[in-house]
Amino acid sequence: MADSSTQSIVIDATPEQVASVICDFAAYPEWVTALRSVEVLTEYEDGYAAEVTFALDAGPVSDEYTAIYEYAEDLTRIEWQLARPSKMQKVQNGAYDLVDNGNGTTTVTYTLEVELAISMLGMFKRKAEKAIMDAALGGLKKRVEGQA
Repeated sequence: MADSSTQSIVIDATPEQVASVICDFAAYPEWVTALRSVEVLTEYEDGYAAEVTFALDAGPVSDEYTAIYEYAEDLTRIEWQLARPSKMQKVQNGAYDLVDNGNGTTTVTYTLEVELAISMLGMFKRKAEKAIMDAALGGLKKRVEGQA
């Protein structure tokens, strides 16, 4: 069974600025330390990535997986799902939801659902989950605010 987690953060930037960083997959290794490489395999007609392959190296955990992305027309929701099971994951579904706070800030809610292909003790699973969530949101905030 897949485990799901949700966490939010406020970023001092517009939703457009936040979405721009989220959609710049080639730059992910610059701000997501566990990613060795990212490759956009296919794009939609509007130029947004459709299929993206990630090579992850987080110490004892390494994986290569491909995700399929979908976007709300106004980019207030960017979601993905695992294209096919990988060495480490059976399921991965995720989303960034962006809410304009009307004061130049954006609340970003990150949701991630993962089912691992390997057994992992609950304590280690929760620790890994927290590290992923903190890296995703903290790294995003630092990257966006550094560019704004």
